[in-house]
Formats: sequence, C-alpha cells, structure tokens
Amino acid sequence: MLLLFLVVAFHSCKSPKVVSRPSLPKREVPRVVAKPKSSLPATKPSRPATNAEVKEDFKEDLKKEINKEINKEVKVEVKDAIESKEKTEIAPQFNHSPFVMREFRAAWIATVANINWPSKRGLSTKQQQDEALRLLDFLKAHNYNAVIFQARPQADALYPSHFEPWSFFLTGEVGKAPSPYYDPLQFWIEAAHERGLELHVWLNPYRSHHSTGGDLVPKSLVKTHPELMVGLKNGMWWMDPSKKATQDHSSAVVMDIVKRYDIDGIHFDDYFYPYASYNGGQDFPDTESYQSYLKSGGKLSKPDWRRAAVNRFVKRIYQEIKAEKPEVKFGISPFGIWRPGYPQSITGMDQYNELYADAKLWLNEGWIDYFTPQLYWKIDQVGQSFPVLLSWWETENTQNRHLWPGLRIDYGGDAANVDETINQIMLTRGMAAESKGTAHWSISPLLKYPNLSKALVEGPYKKQALVPASPWLNDQLPEAPVVDALINGDKVVVSWNHAESSSVFNWVVFYKYADTWEYIILDKTKNSFELSLYLDELESRDLLTSIGVTAVNKSGNQSSFNEIEIEAKLFGAF
Repeated sequence: MLLLFLVVAFHSCKSPKVVSRPSLPKREVPRVVAKPKSSLPATKPSRPATNAEVKEDFKEDLKKEINKEINKEVKVEVKDAIESKEKTEIAPQFNHSPFVMREFRAAWIATVANINWPSKRGLSTKQQQDEALRLLDFLKAHNYNAVIFQARPQADALYPSHFEPWSFFLTGEVGKAPSPYYDPLQFWIEAAHERGLELHVWLNPYRSHHSTGGDLVPKSLVKTHPELMVGLKNGMWWMDPSKKATQDHSSAVVMDIVKRYDIDGIHFDDYFYPYASYNGGQDFPDTESYQSYLKSGGKLSKPDWRRAAVNRFVKRIYQEIKAEKPEVKFGISPFGIWRPGYPQSITGMDQYNELYADAKLWLNEGWIDYFTPQLYWKIDQVGQSFPVLLSWWETENTQNRHLWPGLRIDYGGDAANVDETINQIMLTRGMAAESKGTAHWSISPLLKYPNLSKALVEGPYKKQALVPASPWLNDQLPEAPVVDALINGDKVVVSWNHAESSSVFNWVVFYKYADTWEYIILDKTKNSFELSLYLDELESRDLLTSIGVTAVNKSGNQSSFNEIEIEAKLFGAF
C-alpha cells in the first residue's frame, strides 16, 4: 500500500491539548482559531528536455514542400497569451498547499453502435438520462475525474446542430430529435460538472457513415454532401480528408461545439484516413483529388500529400480552439505505434503509411494539449510492449504536453487482468511523473468486471485526484476562498464562499488529525463540509487540529492555501 507523502508549506502548527477519553473528567470543546498563512507563489522547477530526434528520410526541399502544404489555408492567429506560453514546462500549481494527488483518470464512453450509451436506440428521454447518470455516478464513486464522451460518431450529432442531423444511434432514425425534447450533450456536460468530472467531447473528424448506422436517408450527410464522400468496401462512408471543403465542414462542427458549450476538451481518436482493412486492403479512393492536386502544380507524393492534409487540419483545429477558448484542451488518441522500428524492438502496423497520421509531428510541434496514444498491449508483449512504447513517446514529448496513454482494460476480467491494469497505471506514474494520467477503453469493462473496478478504487484510485494543470494555457491562480468553521457538538462544519465562484471547478478541503494531512475533492456545487472532531470515536483520540480550503479553476490551477488551526480547551462536563 502506498504511503501518502504529506507536505505542509510555510506553517508552524500549534499542538492542541488532547487527553485520552477514559481519563477525561470534562469534555473537550475545541476553539477555532483562524491563522491565515500567506503563501509564496508556486515554484516552477525546470524539466530537462529530452530531444531524441528521429532522422528524417527525405531531402530538405521535400521538407519545405511538406511544410508549405501543412501551412496552406491555416490563417487563424492564436492569442498572444497562448503563443507566449507554447514552451512553458509543466509545473505544479499547488506547492503552497498540503499534498493533493494530480492524475488524469478518464474513461471513454462510445455512442457508435450503442457500445456504451445509450444501451439501445429509441429509449425514452428519461431512460437515456437515467443511464447517463448511472455511468457518471459510477465514475465519480470510483474516483475518476474525466469522461470522454462521443458526441459525433458518424457525421451526425447527439446535440442540436445546424451542420449535421440528429444521430441514428440516439433515436433509431437519422435526423429525429429525442422526445420529449432535450439536448443530450448539454445534459452530459451539466451532470458531469455537477459531479466534479471534466467532459471532453469526442468526435470522429472524417467518418461519415458507420456500417451499423442504419440506411442512408436524405438527411444523411452522405446524401446532403455527396461531393465530399467516398464509399468503402465494408459499408462505411468517409469524407475525403484532402479536400478543403471537408476540412472546412469538420472545423465548423468542432467550433460550433466549442462556442456553444461549456466543455473541457475536444478529443479526436485514431480515425483520419481509414484502416486499409475497411476498404478490403485496397487504396483509399481519392485518385481524382490527387490528380487535381498534381495538375495545380503540386509536387508531393500521394502519401506525403495525404499526411500534409491531415497535419494541416490538426494544426488548424488547435489554433482555432485556442483563438476562441484557450482553456479548452485539445487531445488526440492516435494508434499507439508511430512506425515499426521506433523504438527498434517495436513491430506492427505503420500508421504513418496506412492512416497517414504523423502523430509524432503533432506531439513534437505542440499542436495538442494532451496526447493519448492507444497503447492497447500488455507489458510483456515484446513487439508492442506497453512500457517500451510509452517511454519512446515520452522522449518525443519535447513540448512537455500531457502524455496520458490509452489503456485497454478488458483482458477477461480475471486476476491477471487486474494486475495488468494496475501495473500499467503504476508505470505511467513513474515514467510520466510530471503529468500523470491514463484513459481507459472503455467504461464497459469497469461495469462488466466488478473485481476490476473494485481493485482500482481500493488500490491506485483509492485517493481522489485533481486533473493536472495546463500552465501553457493559463497559469493564473484563482482567488482563495473565505473559510469559516463552526463547532457543533463532536462535529466541525467547514463552510466557505468565493468572490468568483462561477470560475471554480473544484474545491479541495484539507484537514489534519494530529500531524497527518488528508483531503477531499468536492465539486463546484458544494460550499460546506462536515468533519468529525475525532479521527475515530471508538479507537483513536486523534483530534482535528487544522483545516483549509482551496479553489481549483477550469485549467487546474489551485488557489493559495490558508491554514486554520483548531485549539482544544477544557470546558463543561460530559
């Protein structure tokens, strides 16, 4: 069992007079003594840069041509405040308070094919909402702090959209709104935030029709925008990623969500160009688009041209989000292997040449805020070893972004499955120690295998955790709350208020029995918390000696910490 390392910054604490209960002739009535401690700003320790460079296999003039293609049409100016922080290193914002765990703990919730939610098409509004609340309550109870919710599974929408129709997976009919009417995405956002969970909106940028997505009807995007579409052998339809109109449409969808909803992140998965198996092993059918490019004077090979189109789109989305709402994080979860041989022991699919996704470039350039490679392999799997791949991606994290790998957690639910999952979590804590975190594929195994979810909440997730801060987006600390404490019998009621409570995402209540600091993380709707005067009424006589409350904003920055000491005096009779 891990021991919690406790830090008390800039304090000298008084020792209360505590006498064991059997010998007490009179009752101890504690007195709250507020002694604010002015906190020094958090230090920002430097992190050694790791610059393992992969030698590029193309000439300098080809590099220039590729960069020219990537930068074409990308004209959005990122706010000066963001650009000036592009190389800011990840630094904790909480050195001035007692220790609180920082770790991104997320689960994917898929709506495509009704994998996770809703459980089937055509449920009533109440049934859909009840299912959503059960999933969110489960994550909160098991000390997760984020949900990655798929709001656009196939160029459709689980929210009212002017660009795309209502999802087939919601009602069983493309373009049909839920009845009684409600906005599912808004419901998920509000319910997640009420539970202190971040909500990241997961979108597939180019998939326009899934093989389980019902019949193509006049409202389907395949029918309304046929000029963007290509059909695949497995029954799916795909938007041509090379077309500017495709990128404009997907960008408009993303930015519509960013502008209208109070989300915490935009999330893309590994689907850019489709896997070759989706088209029966044949090449993606974009010959016409490529020939048009060549006729216009283009010089890139088809693979380089495809990658340049994807890179241009990724860079564009990052810049557009930051220009609109800098605090909204942008994350991508690409296939876990960049290319076979990187590092040398790695074998497997070459996403660089099959999905045309240069995921290493996005990480190197800092075009994302968090990077979640799908490392869906075991620790001892030699050709695709989890720690070997994670270590390699860490060396490529030259911009010090969040590296939160995706974990496959469904290996049958037995004891070996539990050990594998816990060991992978512990490896991430050691290998990406400056910004810990993982995303779990998906919520289903947690529900299906109670022994797995129980082992996590009793093991590595026993203590709550805050999402790591993103100082390159915003490093401003929120104001500290004003804290009061009221003695009520054997209870201490801690309450607080804040001048800008609407900007607060979480509260952290710290409390100390004898010399041991503990904490609880509360969602923004709370403004009080009750503590027992004694750590254990039956066994321990450790008395509550100090309390404090901090505010945490949307960017994960924590306010200064003021300790309030509680002194015990002898008054009255038992």
